[in-house]
Order: sequence, then structure tokens, then C-alpha cells
Amino acid sequence: MKTTTRLLAVLAGTTLLTQAAAAQELNALVWCDHTDDALIKPFEDKFGVKVNLKEYEGTGAALSLIEQSQPGDWDVLVVDGIDVPRVVSAGILGPLPVGDLPYDSLFPEMVMEENHVIDGQTYAISEKFGYNTVSFNSAAVSAEDLSDMTALWSDNAPGSMAVYDYYVPVMGMVAMGLGIPTADITLDDLPAIEAALMKLKDNASSVGEVVSSQTAIATGEVDILFGGGEWVTAGLTGDLPDLDWLIPEQGAVRWSQSIGVFADSKQPDLAVEFVKHVLSPQGQAALATSSCYWAMPANRMAGAMMTDEQKAALRWDQQVDYLNKADLYPTPDADLDAAMQDVWTRFLAH
Repeated sequence: MKTTTRLLAVLAGTTLLTQAAAAQELNALVWCDHTDDALIKPFEDKFGVKVNLKEYEGTGAALSLIEQSQPGDWDVLVVDGIDVPRVVSAGILGPLPVGDLPYDSLFPEMVMEENHVIDGQTYAISEKFGYNTVSFNSAAVSAEDLSDMTALWSDNAPGSMAVYDYYVPVMGMVAMGLGIPTADITLDDLPAIEAALMKLKDNASSVGEVVSSQTAIATGEVDILFGGGEWVTAGLTGDLPDLDWLIPEQGAVRWSQSIGVFADSKQPDLAVEFVKHVLSPQGQAALATSSCYWAMPANRMAGAMMTDEQKAALRWDQQVDYLNKADLYPTPDADLDAAMQDVWTRFLAH
């Protein structure tokens, strides 16, 4: 009987230790720019926790991972800003404590209530943003040659080119080049967009995802990356000063990423503290200059934590103009999205 009692005590103690160990971990489903120690370690040290990070690309991939997980497996989610309503409708995110987050310090365009506030509850907050636009090698191509986006699908393209392989922003860029705001794209616009895409493909030597696109322009394989932006070149300019990016006269497509807390998180308070850390000036400066890719921090206060060189690479002082010239990603309904993907499939096969 005493042996049984001691065994039960040991098992109970083991269970408590396991629970205590679990309580010292936070699980986050993130984009690759959240994996630097400069961002994560200060939070781990402050709270005495281990942050387990799982990288993914594309909201569809995140949803697949979540479907394969058990409730409570995840605590924090980083997601494309335009997809927040989608994940909220799936019951994935829970409301955030708005009063604890630095909304007053965000660039006004990054508040994005239309995406983050649903039925009066706030489910996410912007953390980083940038542009799908045109990156280029200034030693080979001039900014003047790229000021008109339509030159890239003309018969006289100004240089060798790669295209970023993501149909939503690239088709959005082409639409803007044709004078169509991304929010106004319809099925009737797709023939004109497809015609321009096919000419773009004729002028391109490659179509690739993030790494291959960045490699193509960094190694000199191409002079221009259509769909690029600061996320491609800003972090490389220290070693490759000829790499540059611009927003053509027709504008650019603005992307943004948001962060929120899982509705079924087992540690919602700690998850909120992580969100607050990422949105702090220090966290924002680290996130903006992540080794994976650079882009603008949503919190304007991060500027005090960044060097003049870092801010210059991100065009900090030009953001008011850039934001005015940029449209958000297209948000097609199911029918339009399917038709856009069909166009993109034909573009890739062209």
C-alpha cells in the first residue's frame, strides 16, 4: 500500500512537472522573419519561456497545419492582413485586448479596421508591411526606364527580368498598370490582364518563389524583378549597393502581415504578451530588419531604434507618398479567385 502511495505521488509530481514545463513554452505559427534571435530571445529571457516557432508560406498552408493540429496546440498566429476575416470566420483567432496594444503609434493605414475588427471585436493587429513593386539593378537599368510599369510588358523591355511567382500581387500590379484599382478587378478585366501577363512572360527569363527570385537579382542573372520590393533588396544593399527598388507611376500593391492569438490558446495571457513584444519599438525594429526579409514596421516608434542606413533602405521618409500610391492586395471572391488562378496557370505554362 505504501509502495502504491509513493508511486501515485511520483506520478502526480511528474504530471505537475510536465504541466509546469508545458506552461513555459509558447507555440507560434509564423512567417520566416520571426525566427531571428534578435526578436525572440529578449521575450524568452524576460518571461523565462521557450518560444517554439513553425514557419509557413501562404494562408492555405497555415490552415492545413491548423486542421492537422489539436485544439490548444498553437498560441500565436502571423497571417496576411487581408486574410484575417477568413481565419476569424473559421474560429481560429480570439479577440485582442485593444487597450494593451500600441494602436496610436501605428501608421494610420496600418490600423486596418476593415480587416481586423469584426462584429465590434478586434482580432489582429498589423505588425509589418511593404510593397510588391519593381526591384532592379541600378548598374544595369535606370529608375527612369522603370517609371512606367507598362514598359515591362512592351516590345522593348528595359532589361532582363524575373517575375515573382504569386498570382495575387502580380496580377494586382498588372491591373494597376492598366488603370484598374485592385479592389475593382472583375471577371471582365481578366482578358486584358492576361494579355499583359503573357507579354510580361515573353520578356522574362524566369518565374520563381521568394528565394529563387531574390537569388536571380542578387547574382545578376536578371536586372529586374517584377513583383519585388524592399523585402527583396533592402537587406542586401550593404553588400550589393546597386540593388534598388521603386514604385512606378501607376503605383504598387501593398502587403501587410498581422498577428493575433488563437481562440483556443492554453496560454492566452502569455500569447498577448508576445504580441505586445512584437509590437514594441524594440521588437518592431528587429522584425523590420530580420535576416529573412526586411520591410516597414507597422509601429512608427520603431524608427528611434533603427539606424539611418536601415531607414534609408526601407524609404522611411517616403512612406506617406508610397502609402498613397499603393493599393491593398486584391481580395477576390471564390469565382474571381478561381478564374485568376486559371489565368496564372496559363501564364506559367506560356
